[in-house]
Parts: sequence; structure tokens; C-alpha cells
Amino acid sequence: MKLIVPMAGRGTRVRPHSHVTPKPLLSVRGRSIVERIVDTFARVLPAPPDDGVFVLGPDFGPGIRDQLTALCEERGITPHFPVQEEALGTAHAVACADEHLAGEGVVVFADTLFELTDEVRLDDADVMAFVRTVEDPSRFGVAVREGEEVVELVEKPDAPISNEALIGIYYVRELADLKAGIDYVMDHDMKGAGGEYQLTDALDRRLQEGDRFTTAGVDAWMDCGTIPALLQTTGRVLERESDDRHQGTVEDSVIREPVYIGPEATVKNAVVGPYASIEAGATVKNAVVRKSIVFAEGRVENAVLADSVVGRHAAVTQPPQSLNVGDHSQMNVELRS
Repeated sequence: MKLIVPMAGRGTRVRPHSHVTPKPLLSVRGRSIVERIVDTFARVLPAPPDDGVFVLGPDFGPGIRDQLTALCEERGITPHFPVQEEALGTAHAVACADEHLAGEGVVVFADTLFELTDEVRLDDADVMAFVRTVEDPSRFGVAVREGEEVVELVEKPDAPISNEALIGIYYVRELADLKAGIDYVMDHDMKGAGGEYQLTDALDRRLQEGDRFTTAGVDAWMDCGTIPALLQTTGRVLERESDDRHQGTVEDSVIREPVYIGPEATVKNAVVGPYASIEAGATVKNAVVRKSIVFAEGRVENAVLADSVVGRHAAVTQPPQSLNVGDHSQMNVELRS
């Protein structure tokens, strides 16, 4: 079983936090988005993944490969790192994993978090698309049905033909067949929404060729694509996960749950929460932090923050407000009487 994870996107809507760290490696309550995805499929698939194929951008440095390699080795997965030199769409991103597109696998775009409680039953489907019912289907690819049968896949339809949104997760019984669909779309220059080669169109080609499609729902689907969405999703995860909440040091402080305090984090003379995630090695001192994320090794002192994100190794010392401070930044304000 292969896990194909296209993650070469620039994550522009979560900048500045994606300038150094790809969005799928951003932490949500102590674990990166991609780590959560890998662990979910290891748990719910009939056979856990043997190979992790991470499609990276051309400027992703060795540190990113090191993180992904460590993640895979801890789980007995062999990592591979094809590169998408140019962003030409979701189908093109999967095509960049060319040499790995054979055998059984799951393709998953690491833009969102999702939850699956029960083991996935694959039955005899050639493709299983994971879906979620939405109010506005125009923002997504959708599965179109006639009765119980999936008859068409459409990317961002202009007309409301279905509210069953494709969430970017597909089990494929034979990845070589998916590759044939992608090759057809690209060879015939079938550019779809946004003027790009869309995986939805390649999958629809396989559907029209006679592949059997089924769908499966997810228990939760949480967006991580913008700063407000990342804060909201972190809050939902904080509510759902109550184990190992406080792993760091808490001294002379008030904790208003739900709060996560990561390993080697320090909270001193502070009020933290509700809905705050203080990641590994971060420091919150003489401060109030609520509805916020302080990423690894970040520091907040003598400040009051809400609805804020403080990047890795960033330092904030300033009056109350909402902030979005990137990695390795410093924000200091000298108060004068």
C-alpha cells in the first residue's frame, strides 16, 4: 500500500508561517498535519502504508526531507521524494510521482484535517472517493449520482449538481490506471478549473472508462488553509483530544481548558486559554494567551494575545492585540510613561 501526498503548494494563505515550513508540516496540537494523516491511514486501512511518496516543491530544503524521513522511519514506512518543478494543477502534482504510480494506494492532499473512526471497507471498488456534504459545492469538486451510482466527477461546478464534495482523498486499487487517466488529461491538454490539470478530471476519465467508483464519508473535516481556519481547527482538536495535555512546566499560572502545553514548554506567571496551543519548547511568561497558537520555541512575554499565531523561534513582547508573527521574528514594544 502506497500513500501519495502532494505537498508542493506554497501555502500562501497561511503566510508567513509557510515561508519556511510547508503547510502540511505545520503543527496542530503537537503533531503536524501530515503526521496526523499518515497515522489515520495506518489505523483505518486494511493494510498500513509501506511507502510514503511526498511530492515536494523544488526549493524544499533537506530539513523538510529529514522531518518526513524521521516520521516514516518511526512507522516502518519507506519515504520517497519526487519533485514538482512547476505548479500545473492537482493532476500534474500526482503525475510527478510517476515511478511510484503502480499497485494499490491512497492519494491524499494535505490541506485539511479529517477524522475516520472505523476501519475503511474497500470492497471491490476501483476508486473510493472520500466525501463530505457541503452547502456551497461551487468551491469543490463533487461526485454526481444517479440513484446510488456515481456517474460523474466535476471540479467546481457552475450549477448546483451535487452537494457531495470531494475532499482530496482517494483510495485507488491500481495506481497505474489513475496514471493512465492523468496521462490522457495532460496529453489532450484538458485544463480545467483555474487553467490547470485537475485530478478530478483524470478520475472522471477513469469513471467514464468503466472503473467502479464508490464514496465514503468522514467523521470530521477541518480546514487548515488560512490563519483563521488554522486557529479554528486547532480549537476543535483541543476539544477532541484530552490526553497528554500538559507536558511542559506550569508555574504560578492559571490554565483555562482546553489548552495544550507541549514537551519542554514553559508557562510561568501567565493565564493561558481557553483554546491555546503552546507547542514544544515555547515560553509564555507574564502574559495572557487565549485562542492562539505559539509554535515550537516561540516566546511570549509581558503581552496579552488573542486570536494570534506566533511562529517558531519568534518572540513577542508588546501590548494587547491580535498578531500573526512569522518564524524567527521579534516584536518588541518599549512602553513609556
